[in-house]
Amino acid sequence: MTILLNATPAPARDIDGKAISALVLDEVREEVEVLSRQQIFPALAVLLVGADPASEVYVRNKLLRAREVGIRSLEYRLAENASQAEVLDLIAQLNADITVNGILVQLPLPAHIDEAAVIHAIDPIKDVDGFHRENVGGLVQGIEVLTPCTPSGCMRLLHETCGDLSGKHAVVIGRSNIVGKPMATLLLQADCSVSVVHSRSVDAPALCRLADIVVAAVGRPGLIDASWLKPGAVVIDVGINRISSESGNRLVGDVDYASARTVASAITPVPGGVGPMTIAYLLKNTLIASQLQRAVGIRQAEPAFV
Repeated sequence: MTILLNATPAPARDIDGKAISALVLDEVREEVEVLSRQQIFPALAVLLVGADPASEVYVRNKLLRAREVGIRSLEYRLAENASQAEVLDLIAQLNADITVNGILVQLPLPAHIDEAAVIHAIDPIKDVDGFHRENVGGLVQGIEVLTPCTPSGCMRLLHETCGDLSGKHAVVIGRSNIVGKPMATLLLQADCSVSVVHSRSVDAPALCRLADIVVAAVGRPGLIDASWLKPGAVVIDVGINRISSESGNRLVGDVDYASARTVASAITPVPGGVGPMTIAYLLKNTLIASQLQRAVGIRQAEPAFV
């Protein structure tokens, strides 16, 4: 259903990231089945260094979803004290392995390892996170590249919720390399007028009140409330913040959900909004990587087993 962005909200409806991510996963599953009949088997390699509990959960979920859609999942684990050279050596092996289409290094890495060096060691055509400088540059230039998963997922949420975004004013709150900057670029490509609000912006709430679309990605729980929003705005809350309350720890976004939904026309809840889309687009990127590699003549060998 398409929402009229200027309609009076009463109150906002939730944008169901679980349901929309299921659509994306179904699309990936169907394409993987087509490829499998051609003896092409997309594969994702996930590298985890150390045993960070949150990273363990993320990796487990990614591998589970990969198997569900028929993508081969390969897990590589290195000890917390593994050297940077060991990590780079493994990435070089995966770059050279024609049966591997996507490489994901779970972040954060231990402090003694240079994350940038690791990210840029991944072959850009296998960089399913979309963080390599070549993919970042290609995104800005409008070239078909692997795009960061969370912004791509946010765009799908917006298209499913709003339909055509052309001419809408979007405000992105946050200018990180992972979400804020690529999000602004994708919105520009969708013909939105885009403003980026950050810590040095003057009167950030006033700028946000001009927006038809607000994407919040700053990592500050509950920062954006109803006073920041124009009536009828669509709100995408990328923030995932763990806070303590009387009932125990819970996850909240960068948006004060209870307040914002009295003004917005649609809003992503936390959890259940953007989160599921990130994993869905990781797998979609793995499929795209397989297609790009075949387009440039990298023949994928049949694995020993599937």
